[in-house]
Amino acid sequence: MSAAIHKVDELKQVVADLKGIPTNQDLRNQLTQNVMVVDFTKLNGDKRVMTCTLREDIKPPASKTDTMSLKKVRDVTEAVVSVWDVNAKGWRSFRYDRVNSVEIVDEYDKKWFDNG
Repeated sequence: MSAAIHKVDELKQVVADLKGIPTNQDLRNQLTQNVMVVDFTKLNGDKRVMTCTLREDIKPPASKTDTMSLKKVRDVTEAVVSVWDVNAKGWRSFRYDRVNSVEIVDEYDKKWFDNG
């Protein structure tokens, strides 16, 4: 790893630590294992709190008709995190740099969010 890349990674960690949130990559990794409550500020200034995940057993399977279900579409830019909103039952996204806080939902049971 070059010195410049290492320095950038260090700065990302410092910013995340100052905000009290995981780094962008750590957040994405946590979302694949957990349901999380993400508090962020939308571009229009509104505050939003979303319960979301990237857990395979919760999000819908990938399909060509639902382009957001395709990982390569969701990961177009590092600045935007696309997630499955378990309450709205749809794909949503937020800008990582607008995240205020994140919290893992300790006791998540899929049936809480199912229609049945």
